[in-house]
Amino acid sequence: MSQQPLFLSFLSDYGLEDDFVGVCHGVIARLCPAARVIDLTHGVARHDVRSGALILREALPYLPVGVHLAIVDPDVGASRRAVALRLADGRQLVGPDNGVLSLAAERAGGVVEAVDIARSPFRLEPVSATFHGRDIFAPVAARLAEGIPLARAGDPCGPKELVQLAVPRPRLDDGILLAHAVYIDRFGNVGLSVEHDDLAALGVRLGRPVGLEASGRSETATYARTFADVEVGGLLVYEDAYKRLSVAVSHGSAAALLGVNVDDELRISFE
Repeated sequence: MSQQPLFLSFLSDYGLEDDFVGVCHGVIARLCPAARVIDLTHGVARHDVRSGALILREALPYLPVGVHLAIVDPDVGASRRAVALRLADGRQLVGPDNGVLSLAAERAGGVVEAVDIARSPFRLEPVSATFHGRDIFAPVAARLAEGIPLARAGDPCGPKELVQLAVPRPRLDDGILLAHAVYIDRFGNVGLSVEHDDLAALGVRLGRPVGLEASGRSETATYARTFADVEVGGLLVYEDAYKRLSVAVSHGSAAALLGVNVDDELRISFE
């Protein structure tokens, strides 16, 4: 048995109203009682693979190296693969091969080893057609946290065969920045498809007005550092904690004000 990571993070779209999260915790506790499990979130919107992937990617650098279980699995029981991955930085990811692991894997330097765990010797029998979190993902993650080598968890598969998730890129159109809403948090803050390097290239200055057009509405915001830099109810554009351009309303909801949903396009003009 290899050195024991004994750290396991858990992300899902299961919510907390049903027993799904608790049962998965129970499986992990039975198989690897010494593991420290951190619930990253179970509030990913139902079936929203990209939001789950973005959350995992942004959170991973702040977590200890260990095993990271991510379950957002709208096609459970279908032909999608179940996989466990070893990354260049030593982390291991477990989840469906639908792209939910791909952004975090890329951020951590890429996948150096991958196995298909659909028929893993560590799975629980009989395997439910609809609850792979309990019967496949949780037991495999627990065994990996215990220190068992990845190669023993399943059949080898090529890293290049894994599903890669596409995230929209911003573009300039006659001086207007076109971006997409990629994530909306519980406060109604809208995360955009604009990263720090994209923003730096624009040379935007704090305190300047920003024009926003979305869903047929036009608003003027302020490019600010934080929510308190504008009055209550004021609209701001800012760089969030993960260095992603975002839109917020101080003490309010930008998503509601702008009528924006995930994947909607925003037209942004920096004056």
